[in-house]
Amino acid sequence: MKFFTVKKRTLLSVGAVLLAVVAAMLAANFSGAAEVYSSAQRSLPIYCVGRDDNKIAISFDCAWGVEHTDDILKNLSDGKVRATFFAVEFWAKEHPDYLKKVSDAGHEVGTHSATHSYMSRLSKSEIEGELRSSSDAITAVTGKAVELFRPPFGDYDDLLIDTANAMGLYPVQWDVDSLDWKDLSASDIAERVVSRVKSGSIILCHNNGLHTAEALPIIIDTLKARGYTFVPVGELIYRDSYTIDATGKQLAENKM
Repeated sequence: MKFFTVKKRTLLSVGAVLLAVVAAMLAANFSGAAEVYSSAQRSLPIYCVGRDDNKIAISFDCAWGVEHTDDILKNLSDGKVRATFFAVEFWAKEHPDYLKKVSDAGHEVGTHSATHSYMSRLSKSEIEGELRSSSDAITAVTGKAVELFRPPFGDYDDLLIDTANAMGLYPVQWDVDSLDWKDLSASDIAERVVSRVKSGSIILCHNNGLHTAEALPIIIDTLKARGYTFVPVGELIYRDSYTIDATGKQLAENKM
């Protein structure tokens, strides 16, 4: 009986220790989850928009060259599509005639920075300088205010997004990447795009992609046949009363 009593007490002691350990682990996990949740609250750009009306946007980053831009503009015109072009300041200054041509054709122009640098490495004052200088350069040619900003390389941090928002610019990314900069064939570019688009999508292309212009009629005709409507990014996004979820999808507050 004495042996049993000792064993029982030992078991009770071990049980108490185990309960204490489990309680401590649970407390640590809950604390850790709270910390992870807190650290995950990033400032995000708009990757796509929560819409159920099949509106989508196609965008073109303009940083180097114009050799294929006339063909892109022609195919957009033939397809009756208005797009959004994100211009780097040095491109805008080197090709003001093309910048004006883009704007006069009814397309929207946003800034893609002044120097196409990794802007998450910049200070607040440097970011402000890039955004202000590039926006002014675009407005000087188009006569229109700049409202959209796409970070070069898709690179950003909280400071960049918060600074752009404070300056009245909507930071915009994409959820459909054409990969046209890799010189894919027109059919491969088109397949990548049409297979990934959904209502509210923002498509990324480049104004000087080797086969981008050739892919456009396929993309436009296929997506229109599926019931999609192309609008500039500025007409796709919500301007106020919205949230952005953890995936970068912009949602109207009444849609939550």
